[in-house]
Amino acid sequence: MNFQGPTSSWLSTDNTRKYSPNGLLLRYARGRVRHFVHRQLYAFTGSAFLWAIISPTVGMLAFALTVLGDALDCFFLRRLPKLLDQGWSTRRLQIVSATTAGISATAIAFSVNMPVYFHPDHAETLFLVGVLISAAINSGLVLPFNPAAGITRLLIFAAAPLVAMSLEAMSADELDSMFAMHFAGLGMLYATIWWFVKFVKSTFERNRDYLLEQDEQHQQLEVSNALLQEQQEQARRLALVAEHANDSVFLIDRRGKIAWVNESFTRITGYSFSEAIGKTPCELLGTSKADPEAIKVMLDKRAKNEPFQVEIRSRRKDGTLMWIETNQVPVRGYKGEIDVTVAVERDVTAAHLHAQQLEEARVSAEEGERSKADFLATMSHEIRTPMNGVIGMAQMLEGTSLDPDQRIYTDTILSSSKTLLSLINDVLDLSKLDANMMSFSRVDFDIRTCFEETLRLLETQAREKGLTLVLDVPKEVPRRVHGDDSRIRQILLNLVGNAIKFTEVGEVRVALDVHPQGDTLELHFSVTDTGIGIPEDKIERVFGHFSQADAATTRKFGGTGLGLTISRKLARAMGGEIAIQSVVGAGTCVTASLQLAAGNALTEPEMDGVENVCELPSVRPGMRVLVAEDNKVNRLVMQKFLRDTPIELEFAHNGSEAVEKVQLMKPDLVFMDMSMPVMSGIDATLAIRNSDGVQPVIIALTANAFDSDRDACLQAGMDEFLSKPLNRKDVLAVLQRHGSGS
Repeated sequence: MNFQGPTSSWLSTDNTRKYSPNGLLLRYARGRVRHFVHRQLYAFTGSAFLWAIISPTVGMLAFALTVLGDALDCFFLRRLPKLLDQGWSTRRLQIVSATTAGISATAIAFSVNMPVYFHPDHAETLFLVGVLISAAINSGLVLPFNPAAGITRLLIFAAAPLVAMSLEAMSADELDSMFAMHFAGLGMLYATIWWFVKFVKSTFERNRDYLLEQDEQHQQLEVSNALLQEQQEQARRLALVAEHANDSVFLIDRRGKIAWVNESFTRITGYSFSEAIGKTPCELLGTSKADPEAIKVMLDKRAKNEPFQVEIRSRRKDGTLMWIETNQVPVRGYKGEIDVTVAVERDVTAAHLHAQQLEEARVSAEEGERSKADFLATMSHEIRTPMNGVIGMAQMLEGTSLDPDQRIYTDTILSSSKTLLSLINDVLDLSKLDANMMSFSRVDFDIRTCFEETLRLLETQAREKGLTLVLDVPKEVPRRVHGDDSRIRQILLNLVGNAIKFTEVGEVRVALDVHPQGDTLELHFSVTDTGIGIPEDKIERVFGHFSQADAATTRKFGGTGLGLTISRKLARAMGGEIAIQSVVGAGTCVTASLQLAAGNALTEPEMDGVENVCELPSVRPGMRVLVAEDNKVNRLVMQKFLRDTPIELEFAHNGSEAVEKVQLMKPDLVFMDMSMPVMSGIDATLAIRNSDGVQPVIIALTANAFDSDRDACLQAGMDEFLSKPLNRKDVLAVLQRHGSGS
């Protein structure tokens, strides 16, 4: 038998619906309505018998009651499907149908009992029992379809003969054995009807279970057939895909030998179908150049009958090597055993070559970045080291008695040195920004004070040109913010310095504002001048490396053209931007926006100015200081810087000598140069920190430019660092911080 298509589904759905509570109730209603006429013919026959034997009145009354009760029942049952569609619950319909069934059964029972009520002389219990048994059997047959209605009928039909016999016994003068026999027979009759109803119910349930089981089997068979057809169709499609795929596809049997290959296998490997069949993949494609780790993975997975994907080197028929990506999946048969393994392989030689080229390019780029960083570090060190001597000696010379010409010479040396140092710092900052190596030190600071102090540095320059320098700060601007104040000062110095440089008459105005943005603050400030202006088509050019609006501007005003470039890159690194609006001959407005955080409120110290001065620490007389410096000029600079302080000063020419002198003289503070022969400052610091005894304060002297070099100082155990070229005030401040005492 082949159950497929819509017929099987319809059978399954129909039987399930028929045996559902709603389905049984509908079948009950339809059956009762359909056999209404047959039941009335049966009632008419009984009523005619009563007409003829007892009286026409009894017969007509019995027929009328029977028809009315049954008609009421059928009237409701005829409307039952519509009521179900209207949303009546099954439980509600069962209760109402049981009520109408009870009315119909009561009418029948009363009609049959009429001889007992109206003509006791003609009462015959056997006639009553026979009619009611017939009605009870009918009720038992339909009981599985509507148990509530069936049970109601059975209870009423069972009570009717019991009531009739009880009335007859009550009207008799005396009770003889005949009444006992009647009651005993009635009990046996009840038992027989109970067994009959039970048999009907069990037969109905067996038949129902059988049909539903058949339906379920039909459903399963239908699903299996559909699944089989789908699998066959899928297998056909997969076969077409495998046959025409661009990737190499082949099947491996239980023995590990190739059982089938597609055309792409031949195209990629060079082996024909006949050459490949019966060979193992290793025999055809194996090579000693294959990765042992990949081979191990393949063997382990095959032994465990698990799918795997690896990239491995293989050999073509002509001996050339290639990289393939192989995906192998074992397929189990209906017994659960591995029938075949499907292998899909793709030639990824080009991808491997591309990846290799990318890796080489990455390594080359990293080497280039390292070389660039090394070059910058070397340049910084090699230039800052001699500059330390130049600036240091010029500072010492500045403090001596000089005639006017000597004063001019000294100021020129210091000014030129600072200009050169500024240029070096700009180049290093730009290089660090381009390499994403710039770090930011975020602290709480007073934004008003930051701007006021920065502009104060430029007041002299503006005054010399006769310009007015104005700062506008609204009252609502918060005093404390959180960010890198040194980088903000750097941006402001660049922007205001440019404005002063390119303005001959008028003013330079700086306007500051801060806008809350959720958890952050957006700092806005603008620098507006009345200078020469920038042509609109050349505004973006001023942000280029070493660029100004045109060559004539460079010759007239000087400068490297790095200030705006560095400022914009710093602003972007801090989540902001710099934009320019300019009109030639009227002036320029440069607007900067930066992302900051809110700062903590500052707690003022509880002392007046006099107390504060008294609290300043002083250098302890007799403080032992060791300077580890290999450069003779730098040692001389440090000696001159410290000659007027009440300290004991010693020098070491390299890191190894510094370690020895720390053990001998037990210094309180060590100035440690990072780059020294024999042993570097880093290694010397590590040796000192690993030794026993009282540990000195170690201050790094570094000419290196990158934060990573300075971080290395701190990680080695140094307490602070000073950048070369050194400033005498900074050196003395270190002694003041770490050499205070009574």
